[in-house]
Amino acid sequence: MTTDVPETGSRARTRRAILDAAITTLGRNSAASLGEIATAAGVGRTTLHRYFPDRSDLLAAIKEESVARMGRAVELARLPEGTGRAAVVRLAREYFDLGDLLSLLFADPSPAGDAVWDSDSDGCDPRLAETVARGHRDGTIDPELPPGWVETLIWSQLYAGWAYTADGASRHDTLRLVLRTLTGALTPPA
Repeated sequence: MTTDVPETGSRARTRRAILDAAITTLGRNSAASLGEIATAAGVGRTTLHRYFPDRSDLLAAIKEESVARMGRAVELARLPEGTGRAAVVRLAREYFDLGDLLSLLFADPSPAGDAVWDSDSDGCDPRLAETVARGHRDGTIDPELPPGWVETLIWSQLYAGWAYTADGASRHDTLRLVLRTLTGALTPPA
């Protein structure tokens, strides 16, 4: 059940708990039942159904939440600030901090929908494309790397990082490795 009226108090907390549990649970098992999600959220199935009458309602809310979280990550990365490479690295750090949402998107991007992956016709988010172009101009990003490649590089490193973390590596060490690899790949040859 989605509404344009902002929820407050315990209702908002319950809805948030259900969404967070759904993102985590579906990231680990895309076929998880609503009952499993309710258990993970610490609510009964009846409560879950009060907020999301069926799976499609829950998936629509996850899509909306995914778009919002990805948008916040882009804002927090402050893409217009600093060198192009520094901005791209900040973006990768913010995306990495999305945690379970990345697990869900990597496991099965369909619950979040195409809106998370939408980009312009050249295959790259226009904000990132401008950041990469700035990096080309300021000499911090190899000019032979097109924006679409840089975007793919970010996602591939994030995927590698989350796979590495799933094998038991610490998030801190994994983030350091992801950012080091990304920085090295972006740097123009000497």
